[in-house]
Amino acid sequence: MKLFYILLIALLTGQLSHAQVATTTDTARKPGNKRMFTTVEMVPEFPGGVNAFYSYISKSLKYPDVARLIGIDGKVVVSFIVERDGRVSSVYPVRCIGAGCESEAVKVIEGSAKWKPGIQNGKPVRVQYSVPINFYNPKEEISLRELRNSDYGFVFNIKDTLYTIDEAKTILGRSFPSKDVEIAEPFYNYNNIAKFDMPDKKEVYLIIFKNK
Repeated sequence: MKLFYILLIALLTGQLSHAQVATTTDTARKPGNKRMFTTVEMVPEFPGGVNAFYSYISKSLKYPDVARLIGIDGKVVVSFIVERDGRVSSVYPVRCIGAGCESEAVKVIEGSAKWKPGIQNGKPVRVQYSVPINFYNPKEEISLRELRNSDYGFVFNIKDTLYTIDEAKTILGRSFPSKDVEIAEPFYNYNNIAKFDMPDKKEVYLIIFKNK
């Protein structure tokens, strides 16, 4: 398998991260609402412990096609709640890098087995966590030809101006460094500009550069 297909996934903390204070709101105190904590006497535990959770993430997470194509890497932070019965709920990304990485990270967390719930004052409670997940892609140089021949379409945002791949080639050349990409997100041609219509592609993504 070629080097740029390799995905190294690392959880960037030695433990699941959580804040240091309990969280309550006016609605949380009302009957029928569930109080949520961000720190408890006994924290929730994934079946088999922290190492088992890391192993589950590493085995389950897949590198999205578009992220692989354009060399996207970085940290996605996912927030979720461990319910009183151990179910995982309210999973959402709080830090994004684009190209489908957030969706993949959320999907894997949502597929998690039931946890051992957190305990406060001898009773199971709802606990909120945030987990940083690092996507690493060793692909350093991105070929415009490879992007053109892929199943996906691309629009380039360079200095706040949108370009097709042919137009971008006159600025970027035949390739560009993956480290220059800030984020890649779905592109919607709301203004119906003909040159950005790509009906033969699965999806169209907008590539936004950091320093271009």
